[in-house]
Amino acid sequence: MDFNALLQQAQKLTHETQVSDDLPRVERTLPQVLQATQELHSRVTQTGAQDMQAHILLGSNGIDLPKISQKLETLSSRKTFEPLDPIATTDVQNFLRNEKENAILAVIEEVHKNSCLSAETQKWDHMMNDWKQEKVKLMNALIGPSQNWIDIRKGPEQTILNETTFGGRSSLNSQEMAYAREVHDYNKLVGEGAMRPSLVQRFAQVAETFNDSRISDVWEVMKYMTNVTPIPRSQDPLAVRCSQHLFIDQAKRYLENRYKLFMQTVVSEHLREARRGGVPSLLNLVGSFVGLKLSSQALNSSFMGLQDGQVDGKPLWPMVYYCLRCGDIASAVKCMQVAGQGHEDLTAILEEKCHNPNQKPTPRLELQIRMQYKRQIRNATDPYKRAVYCIVGCCDVQETHADIATTTDDFLWVQLSLIRTESDDNAEHLTCSGLQSMILEQYGEKHYNASEQPHLYFQLLALTGQYEAGIEFLSRFEKYRVHAVHIGVALNELHMIGGPRNLQEPLLSVDHADPQPMRRLNVARLIMLYVKKFEITDPAEALHYFYFLRNLKDSEGRNLFLVSVADLAIECRDFDLLFGRMQRDGMRTRGLIDHFESINVDARVVCEMVAEKFVKKGMFEDAIRMFDLASQQEQAVRHTSILLSQVVHHVNKEGSLRERVQRMANDFAERYTGAEKNCDPQTWSTFNLLKDLATFFDFYHGKNHQSAMEVLERIKLVPLRMSDLDASVHNFKRLSGEVCKVVPDLLLATMDIAYTKYKAMKGKDVGKFDDLGRKNQLSYLREQAKALTNMAAMVPYRMPGDTNSRLIQTEILMH
Repeated sequence: MDFNALLQQAQKLTHETQVSDDLPRVERTLPQVLQATQELHSRVTQTGAQDMQAHILLGSNGIDLPKISQKLETLSSRKTFEPLDPIATTDVQNFLRNEKENAILAVIEEVHKNSCLSAETQKWDHMMNDWKQEKVKLMNALIGPSQNWIDIRKGPEQTILNETTFGGRSSLNSQEMAYAREVHDYNKLVGEGAMRPSLVQRFAQVAETFNDSRISDVWEVMKYMTNVTPIPRSQDPLAVRCSQHLFIDQAKRYLENRYKLFMQTVVSEHLREARRGGVPSLLNLVGSFVGLKLSSQALNSSFMGLQDGQVDGKPLWPMVYYCLRCGDIASAVKCMQVAGQGHEDLTAILEEKCHNPNQKPTPRLELQIRMQYKRQIRNATDPYKRAVYCIVGCCDVQETHADIATTTDDFLWVQLSLIRTESDDNAEHLTCSGLQSMILEQYGEKHYNASEQPHLYFQLLALTGQYEAGIEFLSRFEKYRVHAVHIGVALNELHMIGGPRNLQEPLLSVDHADPQPMRRLNVARLIMLYVKKFEITDPAEALHYFYFLRNLKDSEGRNLFLVSVADLAIECRDFDLLFGRMQRDGMRTRGLIDHFESINVDARVVCEMVAEKFVKKGMFEDAIRMFDLASQQEQAVRHTSILLSQVVHHVNKEGSLRERVQRMANDFAERYTGAEKNCDPQTWSTFNLLKDLATFFDFYHGKNHQSAMEVLERIKLVPLRMSDLDASVHNFKRLSGEVCKVVPDLLLATMDIAYTKYKAMKGKDVGKFDDLGRKNQLSYLREQAKALTNMAAMVPYRMPGDTNSRLIQTEILMH
C-alpha cells in the first residue's frame, strides 16, 4: 500500500468521524496523545490495577476515593486501644480521666477474651456433638485391641408385636418383620418359663419363606454348626471352641452332605449316561458319578495316570476319594477290600475311622501311611491316590490338590480333613488356628471376591469356626445385615458367641488373651445398631430385641436391658405405651415393659432411671411424670415444687407450662393425700404452700381480689397489718428456697391489690355517716402497704430487680 492510498483512507475516516454525532470531537496532536498515554500508564503502575478498579467503581457513584484514603490515614487505631501512660499524681483531673479510660480498656479486653473463649468452647462442643453422631459408624470398621474404646451410648428398645405396631408407620420391611415375629414368640416362651426352642431352627424356617437360596444356605450352615454339645454359661465360648474344636466335625459333615446332594443332582440329570443300576446305595451313587465325571472330561485311565485297577469298572482311587468326600468311610473300605492286597495299612486305618470315628487313629498306622507317601505315593501319577493318602494320613499339608479340589468347598473339606487337634511326635500337621488364619488373613476378602459374594465368604468363616468375624463381615452389607444380626442373636442365646470384656469396644475387636486369629463380637452394639433403624416407629419390636441384652451389664454395673429401655423412653417419649399411666386410684396401667415382669423386670426401676436422666437434662416436667410412675412420691413432689416456684406467679394460660404443672400438682394432692405418703413432711408442706400460692395468683390475675386475700389470710406468708410483721419475717426464715423465690412477686401482687382497693375507695362517693368507715378502711390499706414494704426490707433475702422501689413508690402514692 503506497502513501497516497493511506492518505485517502485517513481522509475518509476523518470525514466519517465528522459526520457522526455519537462521539465528541477530540483535537489532539500525536505528542499530546503520547503524553496522555504515559500519564495514564504511570498512574496505573503506581496505584495498581485493583486500585484503579476501585477508583472507577466508587467514582461512578460520586465518591472521591483519594479524599477518603487521606481521612482514613489520619485515624490511628493504635492509639485508641493502647494502655495509657501514667500521669503525675498531682494532676488530679488527668489522673481520673486516665483511670476511667484504663477501666474502659480493661473491660473491653476482658470482654474480648471471654468472647474468644466462649466461641472456642462452642466450636469444640459442636465438633464433639458431630463426632458423637459419626463415631458409631467409624468404630464399627475398626479392629484392634479391645480395651479403652470410646463410649458409645446406645439408643432405645421395645417389642411386643401388636396390630397397631404393624401399621403403615412401621420402618420394618417384610423380612425384618418376619424375624421380629419369631423374636416375639421366642421371648414369650422364655418369659413363661417354657422349654426354649432353637432360635437357629426357627430363623432358618423363616428364611425359607424368603425364596432366596443364598440365605437358605447361610442358615443351613448355621444349623450344622450349632448342632454341638451346649457350652456351659460359666465358660468362655471362645475358649471352649478353640480348645475342643467341636465345629470341625460339623463343618465336614455339612460339606460332605452338600456334596452328596450335588452328586445326586448330577446323576439325576444324566440318568442315561450314568447307567445307574443295582441296589440303591451311596457306593452305587459314587460309581455313577465317577463314571460321569471321567467321561465328561473325555479322559481315559492311561492318560490321567490312574493306578491300581478298578472297582466295578470304575477306577479305584477316584471311587475311594469320592466315598470319603461324601463322608461314607464304610464304602471306601469296601473299595479298598475289593482292590486286594498292597494297601493293608490304609485299609486298616479306614476301618478304625469307620468303627470309632471319634477315636484318634493308631499312631503306628499313621506313621506307616506317611512313610509310604514319602517313599512312593508322593510321586504317583494318580492325583486321587495322592489325595487319599494325604487326607487319611495327614501327609504333605502344603499340597492343595488343585487338580481334583477345584471348588472352595473341596479345598475347605481337604483342609479340614488335614487338621489334627492333638499334635503327635514331630509330624507336620495343619492346626485349626492355621486354617483360620489362612482364610481370614492370608487369603482374606479380596482373594475370595467377598464383596461380590458375601454369603460365600461368610460360609467359609462360619465353617472354620470364626462366627464373630463372619457376622461382622455380613453385617456390612445392607442386603444381608438383617440376617447377620439374627445369626448373632441366635448364637448369643446358645452361648456360642465370644463377647468383649468391655461393652464400650467396637463391633469387632481383638483380645490379646485369645489365640490368633480369633475375634470378639460386641453383640450389644450389633443389636443397638440394628434397632436404631426402627426404635422410634416400632418401639414394641425394639424392646424385644433389647431383651437379649438382659444378661449384660454396662460400665456402671446396671442391667443393659433396663438401661436400653430407659434410653428408648427418652428417645421416643411414648411413656404411656412403654410404662402405662397412673390412674386416679393410684394404680398404674400396664405398658410394654410389663410383658417382661415374669423375668424379674421391675418397671419402677426403669421409670426411676428415666426420671434421673431427665433431671440431669433439666427436663423436670417429664422427670416428675416418671418419678410418679416409679412410685417415688418424694422426688415427684419435690420436683413439682421446683417447677411451681418458677411459674406460679404467671398468668394461667391454656396449654402453658404453668397449667400443666398445676394440673399435676392437683392430681398429686388428690392421690397422695388419702394414701400413705412416702414423702418428707417438709417437702409436702412446701408443695402444699406452693399449691395455695398458685390458687392465690389465679384469683389475683382473675381480678377476684377478695378470694385472693382470703388465701393470704390462711397461709400467713405476708403481713396484712403491722402487728403481723414480726411473725411473717420470723416464718420467712423457715421457708424453703422454692417458696422464698415466690415472695417478691407475692409482695408485689398483694401491694397491687391494696392499691387497687385504695383507689376504688378514694373515688367512691359516700355520705356523712360512711365517711368514718372509709377513713378507717383507707388507714388499714396504708398500714397494709407499710407492712409489705417493711417486710421486703427486713427479710434476709435479696429482692430481685426493682421490687423494693416499686413497693415504696406504691406506698407513697397511698399517702
